[in-house]
Amino acid sequence: MSSTPVALVRRLTAALALGACSLTPALAAADSGGAPSPDALADKLVVDGRPMPVQSVGSTPMAGIYEVQLDSGETFYTDRSGEYLLVGSLYHNNGKRLVNLTEQAQNQQRHEAVSAIPDSETVVFRPAGEVRAVLTVFTDTTCPYCQKLHHEVPELNRRGIEVRYLAFPRAGLQGEGARELRRVWCSDNRSEAFTAAIDGDTGQGSASCDSPVAKQYRLGQQLGIQGTPAIIFPDGRMVPGYLPVDRLIGMIDQQQQADADNG
Repeated sequence: MSSTPVALVRRLTAALALGACSLTPALAAADSGGAPSPDALADKLVVDGRPMPVQSVGSTPMAGIYEVQLDSGETFYTDRSGEYLLVGSLYHNNGKRLVNLTEQAQNQQRHEAVSAIPDSETVVFRPAGEVRAVLTVFTDTTCPYCQKLHHEVPELNRRGIEVRYLAFPRAGLQGEGARELRRVWCSDNRSEAFTAAIDGDTGQGSASCDSPVAKQYRLGQQLGIQGTPAIIFPDGRMVPGYLPVDRLIGMIDQQQQADADNG
């Protein structure tokens, strides 16, 4: 079993069966001593003689507990000494219900990350009329469930749902999926090339352009994506795997109703 620092965090996460997420700045309460700097804490977070790749350190609503995010996207919590690690979700008991702060923050992080990607770097399938909602899907044209989902995109479009595809070659950047995706992204008509690739015609396009496939693959890894399709809803929630049209529409309707009730 790997003993790298990142693998350690992954093992802790798997052992607790909880996702690691980051807190939003609005949720981060200032500790009396202030959060340690990434460099200062990184010097203390050493596993098997190797430092963890610390990207950021932030305070949490719990005094003395700090959020640490690694370059690879994993997040965990530690004390100022870096001697004790907590992997899991942080909840707020507001007296009425438990609010999963880490889940909220993870959704926000995903929403901001995918929203920052311009349409010029995606493959977009838009409704003819009004757009009710946008689904962002990390996809791989060699993935059978991605193919199944794409065959239902016309129905999603008819119901007012826009689908934006991002590239996530599940076998890595050297696999056949990555080569197909690069051809799609380098095509003069990405939507046509994407549909053709889904249907088995991989001859369209060229793999010689400066495509964003590698960048999107790394982003997917940072967001915790491990397979395709990975569907990200307008509020940043992520569902791994295929869902039928009615289920997708139901989840969108439910979220929009909740937003209306809370607004």
